Amino acid sequence: MDAAYAQGRMAGAGAAGSVAVVTGRTVSRGAAFDAALAVALAALSAWLLAAFATLPWPAFPLALAHTLPLTARRSAPVAAGAVATAAAFGYLSLGFPMVGLGPTALVWLYAFGSYARRPESYLLLAAAQVAVAVGVARGQGDVSTLVGDIVALLVAYLLGDSARRRRDVIALHRDRADQLERTQAEVARRAVAEERLRIARELHDVVAHSMSVVAVQAGTGRLVVDRDPAAAREALTVIERTSRDALDEMRRLLGVLRDEDGGSGRAPAPDLAGLDELIARTVASGVPVSVRVEGERRPLPAGLELAAYRIVQEALTNVARHAPGAAATVVLRYGPDGLGVEVTNTRGGAAPSPNGSGHGLLGMRERAAVYGGTVEAGPLPGGGYRVATELRTEAAR
Repeated sequence: MDAAYAQGRMAGAGAAGSVAVVTGRTVSRGAAFDAALAVALAALSAWLLAAFATLPWPAFPLALAHTLPLTARRSAPVAAGAVATAAAFGYLSLGFPMVGLGPTALVWLYAFGSYARRPESYLLLAAAQVAVAVGVARGQGDVSTLVGDIVALLVAYLLGDSARRRRDVIALHRDRADQLERTQAEVARRAVAEERLRIARELHDVVAHSMSVVAVQAGTGRLVVDRDPAAAREALTVIERTSRDALDEMRRLLGVLRDEDGGSGRAPAPDLAGLDELIARTVASGVPVSVRVEGERRPLPAGLELAAYRIVQEALTNVARHAPGAAATVVLRYGPDGLGVEVTNTRGGAAPSPNGSGHGLLGMRERAAVYGGTVEAGPLPGGGYRVATELRTEAAR
């Protein structure tokens, strides 16, 4: 049911747990990738430095200190980047060849732009550019080398900053989608609660009417019990039947009641006897409607007839609003254990909204559930729309 779905979505525990698990797995994979990347680039730097047999020993630990902090480029980009930049500054200030750092510097600049906060990333970018200038000043290249390295580092930084912007946009859209989903779930939950309260009010009217019948018949039986025992017995039979029906409706009332209400003065609850008037109003509004009754028509519990009436009413309202120009067919199927209701319409100017204009499908399902039924609603293969349900009497459930 939509109600159960809405309540489950509002609970949110399962969804939150799933997000946490996915986030944890993503972080774990990112850390593993960074560790593998740091090891690979450290091996590359060592291999490049090995080509310079005359390099003093500090070149190797400085190159490793520049590379290995990559393992923390996501979790602590500023601290790890500061360590790596200081190592690069020391390495280049000692006149060691720039090639020994390999492509690690480009990876670091990408990380600065992608993961560090913007003020700190600007400082790290400036420090990296200064380190390159120091290297050129120590004889590692000329002005063209300086310009090329500065441009390469700047491009890497801008690529990282672009990746950050994309993540921010995706996160913003995800937050908006989550908020929209929560809002829709809340609207659905409120619609279900309001519909249940409306059902409870109408069932209250049905029970109140039954109690009025019981009171009248009891008074009649009291007055005629001495002079007309047969009439008294008939009154007792009506009281017995009516009270049992009222008890059934009371159980259903207690099952759907969600709030107290002191409203009064409402019109009597409609039943299938008023279906002809509903059809006439619908036809007058411009929707051709035909009615077909299958099985032997008989009185049913007042609450069940009320539910059937409201389902037909909502379905025809949807046809009028969302399928202009369509013709509708209402089928009532009387069976031994209840009543089947089906409303179909031909193709109109637009497809009917599954929820109507006020979460109508939710209301239909709530009403059907009171009588052990479910609602099937969906488009027909050749065009048009169909709403169908089975409502069962107490004895059939």
